[in-house]
Amino acid sequence: MTLADVRKNTEQRMIKSIDTLKVDLAKVRTGRAHPGLLDHIQVDYYGSPTQLSQVANVTLIDARTIGVQPWEKKMVQVVEKAIRESDLGLNPSTQGDLIRVPTPPLTEERRKEMVKLVKGEAEDAKIAVRNIRRDANESLKKLVKEKACSEDDERRSQDEIQKLTDKFVADIDKVVAEKEKEILTV
Repeated sequence: MTLADVRKNTEQRMIKSIDTLKVDLAKVRTGRAHPGLLDHIQVDYYGSPTQLSQVANVTLIDARTIGVQPWEKKMVQVVEKAIRESDLGLNPSTQGDLIRVPTPPLTEERRKEMVKLVKGEAEDAKIAVRNIRRDANESLKKLVKEKACSEDDERRSQDEIQKLTDKFVADIDKVVAEKEKEILTV
């Protein structure tokens, strides 16, 4: 492993941390309905857990209602139960083979809880980035020990990795600020 490999690997892992944060934040409700809200719901499809989007068509009916139309008629009750038991606090209603999922407006108190949740997710992402930095610095120390690079190169690389860490922490803050603004907008 070389210095360039350590830096490249570190950057790739930090990018994955940001992507994971974005996926986690997409699950947080903002008061508006959007089909992505149901993406993480798993449905029991003939004994195997399957993503909702693979067994049903998920669309927006209006600004506050999501429509879910299973492709198989016998999946309607299974899909409705999966949505009701999810951690989203939604109460679907069935009309024939269409499941209507109204998203209730968020109260001020609930919005503040959501912001706290978002900040918690952000802190987890920052911890992940810092752990990646720590792993990279340990790899650099190993390279020095194995005499694969000089101590000057190690210091320069540590500075680069610190700059990378600072950049990704700033990116996390930016993503979280956008999500907070989205949540608090009535």
